[in-house]
Amino acid sequence: MCHVIVTCRSMLWTLLSIVVAFAELIAFMSADWLIGKAKSRGGGGAEPDDRSGGSSEPYHPTLGIYARCIRNPGVQHVQRETLCGPYAENFGEIASGFWQATAIFLAVGIFILCTVALVSVFTMCVQSIMKKSIFNVCGLLQGIAGLFLILGLILYPAGWGCQKAIGYCGHYASAYKPGDCSLGWAFYTAIGGTVLTFICAVFSAQAEIATSSDKVQEEIEEGKSLICLL
Repeated sequence: MCHVIVTCRSMLWTLLSIVVAFAELIAFMSADWLIGKAKSRGGGGAEPDDRSGGSSEPYHPTLGIYARCIRNPGVQHVQRETLCGPYAENFGEIASGFWQATAIFLAVGIFILCTVALVSVFTMCVQSIMKKSIFNVCGLLQGIAGLFLILGLILYPAGWGCQKAIGYCGHYASAYKPGDCSLGWAFYTAIGGTVLTFICAVFSAQAEIATSSDKVQEEIEEGKSLICLL
């Protein structure tokens, strides 16, 4: 018989696990890791748009691990003029060996986080696997995922000296020096998600304590199938 056990701590851990997984996934896929130096909207052969008073305003191209956003010089008289998408058609075309390593570490970490997020939904009904607490196992996996994320984030700035980054950030860009670029929201989201990953790993122990308390066991012995505790 499945006993559905819902506590504030286990629900909070589940929600945080899902949020962290999605945050890291969205950051990884984004092109907003580096915000390039300002460029003229009319540059690159584009004709100024006389219908828009701000056509001469500069814009900032953005560059991610494998994706980028640039101004499309061939589109005129339309509101959407930015092209976003992968600049690398395959793994070998990622601009830097450091970014390739970053992509691997982040992908492994995100895969673990997504797996834990999926499993966490079922912890309301299943609290153990092979006599091992599912909360403790998931917490351990989240800690391992956090280590992979840290390695990826440490290696990422080492690739700022590649030719692709120099094209966006100027000749002063080098390893751990972004030159004329600034860091985008995706990089900060990845850092914040990594911090939350370790918080989730620690909080999983609290979720385990809450769902295995004496009060929960008393409710189970009374034959209740739905147990909700604050």
